[in-house]
Amino acid sequence: MSENRQILESFENQFPDRDYKIEIVAPEFTSVCPKTGQPDYGTITISYTPDKVCVELKSLKMYLQSYRNQGIYYEHVTNTMLDDLVAICQPRWMKIEAAFNARGGITETVTAQYTAAM
Repeated sequence: MSENRQILESFENQFPDRDYKIEIVAPEFTSVCPKTGQPDYGTITISYTPDKVCVELKSLKMYLQSYRNQGIYYEHVTNTMLDDLVAICQPRWMKIEAAFNARGGITETVTAQYTAAM
């Protein structure tokens, strides 16, 4: 469990019998490269089909901001976010796409996905 997970909150899904997709885009994500100490910037896109609860957006904003000064690799932050969000809201399906801005002429996009067992 990440130490940031406790920031996340959820609320009751008013339509638990319906499959629908929620997409959240956070275009100002910031973290720090653990190797160079340089800031990393990117866009985080969270797509999911909720089950009983949905992620609360203010807590999600605070959660994403908690990475601002944290040294963490792209792959690690993307998969940690997926683990934390799945633990909080137990969705039917979730995908996180982390598209990081160019640094040194190279961009990277990391996608992690979860599907609940039926």
